[in-house]
Amino acid sequence: MVIGILTLKLYLGEANSLKEKRRVLKSLLDKLKARFNISVAEVDAQDAWRFSTIGIALVSNDGAYTEHTLTAVINFIEKLGRVEITEVQSEKIYL
Repeated sequence: MVIGILTLKLYLGEANSLKEKRRVLKSLLDKLKARFNISVAEVDAQDAWRFSTIGIALVSNDGAYTEHTLTAVINFIEKLGRVEITEVQSEKIYL
């Protein structure tokens, strides 16, 4: 079993209030969940208007699949263009 963990720090340049930030972030998280079948949540900077940290987790039986999916998540976020990824931390745990 392989657990893939991805932590992304995001910059939301178009958000001018917490309400706008939450709208943009909710849309992004919903799209990620639907497209990649992953667990995702905001894990830090909940009260900052233009910054967010999201945590993503994936469980599979194949390390290559896990790596491919996490890379695809990053590429998907970058292609959307609604947020800017400022930092990426990735980890795989083999059990």
